[in-house]
Amino acid sequence: MIRLYIRVLELLGKEARLGWLLAIANLMLAVAQFAEPVLFGRIVDVLSGNVNASAANFSTMVGAAPNSPWPLLAAWVAFGLITIAISAYVALHADRLAHRQRQAVLTGYFEHIMQLPLTFHTGTHSGRLMKVMLQGTDALWRLWLSFFREHFASIVSLVVLLPLSLYINWRLAILLFILCVVFTVLTTVVVRKTFSMQNEVEEQYSNLSARASDALGNVALVQSFVRVDAEVQGLRGIASNLLAAQMPVLSWWALVTVMTRASTTITVLAIFTVGIVLHSQGLTSVGEIVMFVSFATMLIQKLEQVVSFINSVFMEAPRLREFFDVLDAVPAVRDRPDAIDPGRLKGLVEFQDVSFSYDGKRPAVEDVTFTALPGQTFALVGETGAGKSTAIALLHRAFDPQSGVIKIDGMDIRGMTLAALRRNIGVVFQEALLFNRSIAENLRVGKPDATEDELRAAAAGAQALDFIERSDLKFETNAGERGRMLSGGERQRLSIARALLKDPPILILDEATSALDAATEAKVNAALDTVMKGRTTFVIAHRLSTIRNATRILVFGNGKVIESGTFDELVAHGGYFAGLAKAQFMVQSTTEAASSPG
Repeated sequence: MIRLYIRVLELLGKEARLGWLLAIANLMLAVAQFAEPVLFGRIVDVLSGNVNASAANFSTMVGAAPNSPWPLLAAWVAFGLITIAISAYVALHADRLAHRQRQAVLTGYFEHIMQLPLTFHTGTHSGRLMKVMLQGTDALWRLWLSFFREHFASIVSLVVLLPLSLYINWRLAILLFILCVVFTVLTTVVVRKTFSMQNEVEEQYSNLSARASDALGNVALVQSFVRVDAEVQGLRGIASNLLAAQMPVLSWWALVTVMTRASTTITVLAIFTVGIVLHSQGLTSVGEIVMFVSFATMLIQKLEQVVSFINSVFMEAPRLREFFDVLDAVPAVRDRPDAIDPGRLKGLVEFQDVSFSYDGKRPAVEDVTFTALPGQTFALVGETGAGKSTAIALLHRAFDPQSGVIKIDGMDIRGMTLAALRRNIGVVFQEALLFNRSIAENLRVGKPDATEDELRAAAAGAQALDFIERSDLKFETNAGERGRMLSGGERQRLSIARALLKDPPILILDEATSALDAATEAKVNAALDTVMKGRTTFVIAHRLSTIRNATRILVFGNGKVIESGTFDELVAHGGYFAGLAKAQFMVQSTTEAASSPG
């Protein structure tokens, strides 16, 4: 727990200097706060005419006559003004520090998760990542703010108060020490009892967030299959589990609150009782009894703040652990220290004995070797899981091969920065991925500084200008979440326009037309013909009619290239590809025969 809290403070980063200033201010505040009860007690002694040696020594320390209350009162006013000034400084700057650093950590976290590999995002729900980001940074903000506003001053106060009380009257100080011990034991017991319970609470919070996000992301499916009630009931079930896990934790901490209130009364009564006995024996003064009652009240207040601190750290710990677990995730693929930006590449792609395995046992890609010259079109064909998508993922460094090397223009791609490599590669995915932003913003993902004329030219080349112009807002039309305001063909043509605007020397088409109807596919294919011109293109395809004119076709099976050649060469060879082509053409022929007049 202590290590976790130290790491929370380490995240202050550039704000560490201000953090140190606030810590010093809190130290001064803790010392100044004790002037009030001490001066109060000494004034009581002076007014009652019961000035013992200890009180006389204190009056001399502050430059006051032993029998005059006025210098003591003046000192009280001075310490009060100092306390107000320091408190105002801490309150003002603690707020600013916590808010500034919260935003800095949030954006840093967001940048970090956006750089994590697709394998990480595939296995982690986006709703959970959002929950971890927001709750984690909120937890950091609360801890930073409370640390500099209350907790640090409370901890320092305890360190100052107990030795001071021993110096003034060790007999009464023993009661304060007993109170501290009881608090420590009680808090330790509660923390141990509720530690695993709070982890379960956070797990239920994560489940709640993931379930709600999952249902909202598939609202069309939920409504069409009449699953609204089922999804609501599912969420209620998780909410019930959350409450069942939360209630025992709240009960234990409620016990601490009750014990705190009870200890206030018990301690004050004990101080009065012991104080009366000691006063009758001449071992303490009335002022010291009043002083220790104030000490006890202050001590309980500080202990409550310390318990609140422990409780807040304890309650936030699971959220912070989740946050730090994500923050500590190291990207499997990252820039080498000596990586360079080669600028715009020509598009000569070489795979040399490339092998890769996801689990270290079964190879996803094994000994793949080929060379694609600039401007050539290579098609990758094979069953699902044959290795074609993995091979292309290796090209833009979603992963790095365990053996072999991939080169572009004769340079190992691991020697390039990731940004430089991916700037030279354009991807048109099977599912057109669009932001919930305007069409113009979605297109400018390919080229952030693109002019309106460039947008229009790219849209025209992708056969998308016609439907954009039909809209009232034209390029300012919002695409909707995941592009839902547009049809499938419109989304796909926008993704092609985006690639065209990027103007990369290397293009990857990942089943770009597989989900489209025949009429829309014809338009998209026309757009693809435009975007493929003069670029080294890799096409992942199941429909062989789309790769009829490919320069070379690589047929994958069990991670290996089992056949290679042009369309006609592979059909003539009579192997796996020929059988696949025959099957697809037979289906087409049968359909045509069935539809022809009898």
